[in-house]
Amino acid sequence: MEETLTLTEQRHFKLNQLKEKGLNPFTNKFSPSETCQAARDAYQEGRQVKLAGRITAHRVMGKSQFLDIRDGSGKIQIYGQKQQLGEESFALLKSLDMADFIGIEGEMFTTKMGEISVKISGFILLCKALRPPPEKWHGLEDTEIRYRQRYLDLMANHDVRDVFLKRSQIIREIRNYLHQQAYVEVETPMMQPIPGGAAAQPFVTHHNALNCQFFMRIALELYLKRLLVGGIDRVFEIGKNFRNEGISRRHNPEFTMLEAYQAYGDYQSMMDLVQGMITHVANKVLGTLIIEHRNREGEVTRTIDLTPPWRTVTYKSLICEKAGADWFELTPAARREKAIELGAEIQPEDEDFEVTNAIFEKFIEPTLIQPTFVTHLPKELVPLAKLSPEDPDTVEVFECCINGQEIAPAYTEQNDPIVQRERLEQQAGGEQQKLDEDFLLALEHGMPPAGGMGMGIDRLCMMLLGQESIRDVLLFPQMKPRQRQESAPEDSAQAQTKEAQS
Repeated sequence: MEETLTLTEQRHFKLNQLKEKGLNPFTNKFSPSETCQAARDAYQEGRQVKLAGRITAHRVMGKSQFLDIRDGSGKIQIYGQKQQLGEESFALLKSLDMADFIGIEGEMFTTKMGEISVKISGFILLCKALRPPPEKWHGLEDTEIRYRQRYLDLMANHDVRDVFLKRSQIIREIRNYLHQQAYVEVETPMMQPIPGGAAAQPFVTHHNALNCQFFMRIALELYLKRLLVGGIDRVFEIGKNFRNEGISRRHNPEFTMLEAYQAYGDYQSMMDLVQGMITHVANKVLGTLIIEHRNREGEVTRTIDLTPPWRTVTYKSLICEKAGADWFELTPAARREKAIELGAEIQPEDEDFEVTNAIFEKFIEPTLIQPTFVTHLPKELVPLAKLSPEDPDTVEVFECCINGQEIAPAYTEQNDPIVQRERLEQQAGGEQQKLDEDFLLALEHGMPPAGGMGMGIDRLCMMLLGQESIRDVLLFPQMKPRQRQESAPEDSAQAQTKEAQS
């Protein structure tokens, strides 16, 4: 083989050699008897097993070879002897590359070093990997590669794979909890003629057959409330929302939300639901209510205690603690001036309630590390909630804040169609085309009093799994496309040397 061949070219060369010998490098004629971890757990000296996995280590020692293979459950060491395999099979085994998939048959034994292993009597190549694994096989660190080629991240970083396995468990336990509470899971349209349920910039698309414009949904809310009108008293959906807005450590254009609605409930019954569900999930998935966040060196940087009962505090009292006890007695102009003095980012077009909320978002929310229900928000912020009887300038709402960010807003739902129309018209700024008339029509048929809740699944996973960026809990986060598609770079000369030696 030419010295100048790249690793990928070397692998293609080996592929052609295999084909010339009449071997199929991409066969599917193999059925493992169990997973690698199951074989380890059921270890018995001399027990026959059939296993399959990707090669992650390969050591040649004269007439013997040791390989590690890994499947989704874990890894196991395999041992091949020239005398038992025969010269041709032994040479084929020696020629295999890192990241190739193989199936093996053999008997279990323990090495002198105490390593559970399989002495193979035969093997088959299941998939020839035509590109080498990441150079840092035991810990891919390049962020760009990790997000763009998540499969390499999962191959190289076992902790990353564990995060996504736990994310799946978290969603499963959310469903289990809601089913136990007699909630019915449904699916509602992702393409909607009017984007409602939140104030956000939608993605726009066009349906050719109907020749009309649709919007990717920004919230699940309005269709789920139609189901309350129809008589499904407890309903929930876990699904994707899409918002054509900025990308940050906490924001992705495509994100997963849970929304749940309960007839004859209110914002307080939603408190019980949120607290009960999150503690249930933490206990089932993590086995603890004490959540530790760690830095790259493994040092604990933050501890979150989810033990009930959680703190409950009003929005106004938190604002007064930060901005002064007389904040709500000041004139709007004085509030604006003071907010700017405090360092809040205020835009000239911001209304008075937005000035106050800028104080909350910049100076208060990031400090709410322990679970906190912030209640009775300004009515302008939540037009779909009922006014508070005690303070008509606020609504019966809470924001559940944990880890310095909002995890779940919830409120007593507005079911008066006349008031609801007025509130939505105010939010739309008089633009009638932005009103969801079908939703308002549904309300006129009568919706029972209800409580509703939304929960950001991605942010919940960040908090429970100790991840500081939303990209670390999304398998495929949105990224700007490369300007020019290039072939993947080859590994360094050092990596080539290592592979040649193996």
